[in-house]
Amino acid sequence: MESPQGPSNSHMIAPYGSWPSPLVAADIAAGGRRPDFPSIHGETVWWQEVRALEDGRGTIMRRDVDGSVTEVLPPPWSARTRVQEYGGRSYLPVQRDGAWHVVFSEASDQRLYLLPAGSTRPEPLTPEPPSPGGVRFADLQVMGEDLVCVREEHTPAVRRSIVTVPLSGAAATDPALVRELHSGADFFASPTPSPDGARLAWIAWSHPRMPWDGTELRVGTVPETGPLTGVRTLKGGISESVLAPQWRDSSTLYCLSDWPGWWNLYQVGLTMPAMSLHPAEEEFAAPPWRLGTSPYQVLSDGRIALLHGDADLAAAILDPDSGELTPIAEEYTSWSTLASDGTSVVGVAGSPTVEPSIVRLSPETGTAEILRGEAATTDPSYLPTPEPVELSGRYGTTIHATIYPPTNPNHVDTGPAPYVVWVHGGPTTASTTALRTERAYFTSRGIGVAEVNYGGSSGFGRSYRQRLKGQWGVVDVEDAVAAARSLIDRGVADADRIAVRGGSAGGFTALLALTDSVFACGVSQYGVTDLLRLARETHDFESRYPDSLVGPLPGYAATYTERSPITRAGEVSVPVLLLQGSEDPVVPPSQATEFAEALAANSVRYAYIEFEGEPHGFLRADNRARALEAELAFYGEVFGFDPPEVPPITLTTDPPPAREQEPAAPSEPEDSPSTGSEPFDVEGEREEEPTS
Repeated sequence: MESPQGPSNSHMIAPYGSWPSPLVAADIAAGGRRPDFPSIHGETVWWQEVRALEDGRGTIMRRDVDGSVTEVLPPPWSARTRVQEYGGRSYLPVQRDGAWHVVFSEASDQRLYLLPAGSTRPEPLTPEPPSPGGVRFADLQVMGEDLVCVREEHTPAVRRSIVTVPLSGAAATDPALVRELHSGADFFASPTPSPDGARLAWIAWSHPRMPWDGTELRVGTVPETGPLTGVRTLKGGISESVLAPQWRDSSTLYCLSDWPGWWNLYQVGLTMPAMSLHPAEEEFAAPPWRLGTSPYQVLSDGRIALLHGDADLAAAILDPDSGELTPIAEEYTSWSTLASDGTSVVGVAGSPTVEPSIVRLSPETGTAEILRGEAATTDPSYLPTPEPVELSGRYGTTIHATIYPPTNPNHVDTGPAPYVVWVHGGPTTASTTALRTERAYFTSRGIGVAEVNYGGSSGFGRSYRQRLKGQWGVVDVEDAVAAARSLIDRGVADADRIAVRGGSAGGFTALLALTDSVFACGVSQYGVTDLLRLARETHDFESRYPDSLVGPLPGYAATYTERSPITRAGEVSVPVLLLQGSEDPVVPPSQATEFAEALAANSVRYAYIEFEGEPHGFLRADNRARALEAELAFYGEVFGFDPPEVPPITLTTDPPPAREQEPAAPSEPEDSPSTGSEPFDVEGEREEEPTS
């Protein structure tokens, strides 16, 4: 990529950062209608949708054969499961007596409810929990007259199992009718009944592993009463990640395994060894932060609709007999999940010009159409074109990144531009090229963005993910710094105006990266600042995640301290913006305020903004807008430009106000759902953001 050239006749010269843009923070935040987890039954398509303008309420939508779209779940009901805190698919259409009803997990109490067809009054299926949110359910499937699902109990210790729940509603008043099929592992996913109902397959793993480290595909026989019998492991182990089982027939399964170094598709017989269907050095899945995602679907004719690629997953059709893989719907470059009724396929897909939307594709023609997504109100000329690059890191390692240059059809400036290096969360996730208007908010004003998929990111094979093993806070920081220096060396970025920003795990990396002189400032959104506190306080799903990222405690306590941003705050001399939710169950707000105190003690300018009632990620539209505007104002203050129509920000060296109390410990049931988290932070567009 070359430096910007002189203006054309249609461009006006204006300072980077001050270009007028039609992308307004309030509009971007209000557009937070995030459709996800589609289901299809003939011509009827269902999905769940999170509404930013309704404070993050999760609803259920249906599109009928005539194209009409109906909201099935009325307010104040909210469909959202909190299993593993990051949740996932929170509903399931079920057909009974010739009509389609819907089962969902209610956000406020986490009970399962059945909403009968045509009704607005859900009926409880599970008992009232001992405390609000104390018993949770996810990964719902129909098995005969029951639901089979994952149950998570907080008593306050966390225990998970696979259970059945009668669709009749009898268990709502008789807890004994919730039948426990299997337990013993710390985590379960994808309980999948065989076509004849005789067996159940599922994925299991236990601490300290995460599901991308090592899991097992297990199968058991379903008796008339009592727990499963004949339970055995078909594939997987402590160093093999197996995901997403689906039955081909009553004696054969498909699954994904990274045994060869990449998540590839396998066929596994109950009495036969596993066979790879399409060996390739590419991924056929993204890391399973949420329950209920499906990266492939078996069609009625035996073919398989699937996703494959790197950080961006494309759609294709695989013939399992020949191994032939045929790309389809190539205009959509970033897919995340699929559903099918055997004939039609729907999924969530986007591209550099399309935000993630519900898309229906035809396996026969390879064509696709958007069924539900954000209205295309943004002029494409304001959207940056992604430029994937491979950069050279320390010791010659390869770093994957994508550059988004300043883009505005009416304005241009000369010379290197201000840039922000975006660091994704997770850290086992990846940045994709699907349209994010949040990104375009900055590029359309003359601030470039470079998203770095540092070592440890998903999409580039197991060995690339394992570059972060024991090296969190080292490899990710080195790669972020290397990306910044590469932008400068290429003449793309202004050496005096380059920033770093990240959320959750990305915030951790960003704050550590500020100890390098390459960055002029940094932004942390609910970022981890104290690794020892994280290990003590974070929720169960990620409580042992740092074992692989840093090392097991107590033996590595000194390393935890050494790599914590709070320990190295004295090495930060540039301005910092800290954005934090007051009810964050993953990274408590005291982590941010203690870092602010350390900055103040060293007379480093900073701004700290706490959003009342927000969890790990911001759901309310007004808060999301305020965060965007504060970030733009912060860059203007540090980089020396005046962004129009954005309130100024005040940087201070005074300590923040003392905190009165911390939110409830994440392992305890909470009255209000944690609905905005990303895994130690994913991309800001999910229900829950991974931390670390």
